[in-house]
Amino acid sequence: MPAPHPFTAERWPAALANFPLGQWIADNRRFYARGDTDADRVEHLEKLGMVWSHFDVAWEEGLSAARGWAAENGHLLAPLDATHQGAKVGIFLKNAQAAARKAIEIEQRRAEGLPVGSVAGALSEDRREHLEEIDPAWCPTWPVEWQRAFHLTRQHLDEGGKLPTEPGVVVRQGEDLGRWVRLQRLGFDKLTAVQQWMCKQVLGITPATEDEKPKPRSTQADKWALNFAAAKQFFEREGHLHVPRKHVETIMISSDGESQEQRDIKLGAWIGNQHTRAATLPSERMEQLSAIGMRWT
Repeated sequence: MPAPHPFTAERWPAALANFPLGQWIADNRRFYARGDTDADRVEHLEKLGMVWSHFDVAWEEGLSAARGWAAENGHLLAPLDATHQGAKVGIFLKNAQAAARKAIEIEQRRAEGLPVGSVAGALSEDRREHLEEIDPAWCPTWPVEWQRAFHLTRQHLDEGGKLPTEPGVVVRQGEDLGRWVRLQRLGFDKLTAVQQWMCKQVLGITPATEDEKPKPRSTQADKWALNFAAAKQFFEREGHLHVPRKHVETIMISSDGESQEQRDIKLGAWIGNQHTRAATLPSERMEQLSAIGMRWT
């Protein structure tokens, strides 16, 4: 028969029966937090495995996992779903970044002489330093996803690679660096001044030229105006809008204010659609079509 556990009910002294152990531990944690616990008592309790703060334990475990993840990946810009040995590093870092930004905001308000309010949830300077020791760029002012792609692109260049400019050419840690570079070039004017400097001076990324930028997509209003222009041209030439169903009307439009571009409009199908949708067409569009010979019955 196995020996009884040293802390089973049979081994407890009768004097300790029904002792409120949970309350006693909570009291000792409160005394410890106030600094009212003697050093020898702290030592005795810690030998028994006393956990003074579950929040501190969770932090240390998260920090340890973050160190492990950074050692494997070369940075601390983990995606939200990142894990290390089962620990949810991505979520830990997201929470830490939010807490760090709150601490920075509080510091700025204090420096400006503004009211601060509650400091609950702000990351302590000591904890920020621990994370900065792992990766100084762990908490950028812009999205972490941007900083991660920037870091991986710089790493690729440092290893002798060429700047990827097309999607699918270079993929690292799940990041399509060519796609990211292309987005920076197309949206260069939307980056902060610091991000623009980093892109230009560190990576050699330049803004896209006007010729490289995709043409803006036509809105429904643009498409209607184009079809109406074709209908008006047909009416001015033929004197009516009895357009054959398969008729295609060719018109010339100005693409940049100077040069002309030829467009083929399936006018017959469009006129038929306007008849079908007459009940839902805005009155002003019906009036425009009626003015160039449209017959609704």
